[in-house]
Amino acid sequence: MTNQDHFPIRGYDHIECYVGNAKQAAHFYDRVLGFKPIARLGLETGVRDHASYCLQQGNIRFVFTSALHPDHEVARHCNLHGDGVKVIALEVGDVDVAMREVKARNATILQPAQAFEDAHGVIKTGIIKYAGDTVFKFVERANYRGVFAPGFAPIETQSHSPVGLAAIDHVVTNVYLGEMTYWANWYRDVMGFNQLTHFTDKDISTEYTALMSKVMENGSGKCKFPINEPAEGRKKSQIDEYLDFYQGGGVQHIAMNSGDICKTVRMLRERDIDFLRVPDTYYDELADRVGPIDEEFDELKELGILVDRDEDGYLLQIFTQPIQDRPTLFFEVIERHGSRGFGVGNFKALFVSLEREQERRGNL
Repeated sequence: MTNQDHFPIRGYDHIECYVGNAKQAAHFYDRVLGFKPIARLGLETGVRDHASYCLQQGNIRFVFTSALHPDHEVARHCNLHGDGVKVIALEVGDVDVAMREVKARNATILQPAQAFEDAHGVIKTGIIKYAGDTVFKFVERANYRGVFAPGFAPIETQSHSPVGLAAIDHVVTNVYLGEMTYWANWYRDVMGFNQLTHFTDKDISTEYTALMSKVMENGSGKCKFPINEPAEGRKKSQIDEYLDFYQGGGVQHIAMNSGDICKTVRMLRERDIDFLRVPDTYYDELADRVGPIDEEFDELKELGILVDRDEDGYLLQIFTQPIQDRPTLFFEVIERHGSRGFGVGNFKALFVSLEREQERRGNL
C-alpha cells in the first residue's frame, strides 16, 4: 500500500557534492567506484566561477562541483564542511506543482521554479532548504534530451569499469540532539512523507555511545531518508564526531543497491576501498540468527558483509570507511532480498566497530 504524496516524486535524480577539486573527485569516482563520467561544465563551456562533473552508474548520478575562485559559495562550503553533499535532487513530474505545494507548507524557498534551456530541451528546477547547509532540489526533466543538464558538455570516455552499483537505496542525515523529531515532522508536513520506522537509543547503543533514528519515506517508498541524532552516552558517539568535523548537520552516508554485493565488494576491495570491519565473532552464530540465504556464509565472512533478516526477507550490507580525511561522508552497499529494513540486527556489531575506529582517530 502506498501513501499519497503532496506531489509525485519519481525517484532520486542526482546527488551533488561540493568538493575541493572536482576533477580529482571525478577521477576517483570513475577509477575506484566505477562511475562513468558523462558530462562536465567549466571554463571550456563558458562557466567562469565553478567547474562540475556528472558521473553515472546504473540509475545513480553524482555531480561534483568545485569553485574556481576563493570567494565563492562552493569554496566557503568546503572551507567549513570539507567535501560533502550539498544537493539532494529528486525528480518530479511538475516542478511548479512541487514548489507550490512545499511553499504552502512553509518550506524555505531558495530558488523558485525556474527553467533552463539549450538545444536539447528544457529542464525545470526549484530548491528548498534542508538540514544544515544541505538543500533539496526538485528536477523536472521530461522535456530534456541532453546528457544531463543545460550548460554541460558530454564527456567521451575510452574505458569504464562499473562495479555493479544500481540505484540509491537511502540517504542518511545526521543532526544535533533534539533536532531529529523536528526534521521528521518537516518531512511529514512539507514533503508529505511518512515515518517508516523509529530506532531508539536502546536499539542502537553500546556500553559507551548511542544514537536515535527516524526513517521517513515518500508515498511510493522509492525515497527513504533516515535521520540520526546522538543520544546521551558515556563517550562521544559517531554522530557527535560527524557533527564536530562537518561543523553542522548534513548527509552522513548514501546507501547504494547492488544486485551482487559479493562481486561489488570484491571489485571495490581490489581498488583499495577500505570497509568497516566487524569482529569475526559476528559470524559465529550468523547462520542460526538469519536462517537460510542464497549466499555462502564463508564468503560473506571473508568479505566482511553483514546479514539481517526481518518479516519480509533478508538483506546484506557493508559500510565503507569515510572517503575523505574528515570522518564525515561514507557509503553503504546493500543488497535486498525482500527486507525493507536497515539491518537493526547488525547495529550493535557496527557500533562496536565504529567506536574502535573513533578511538583510533582519537575522537571517542
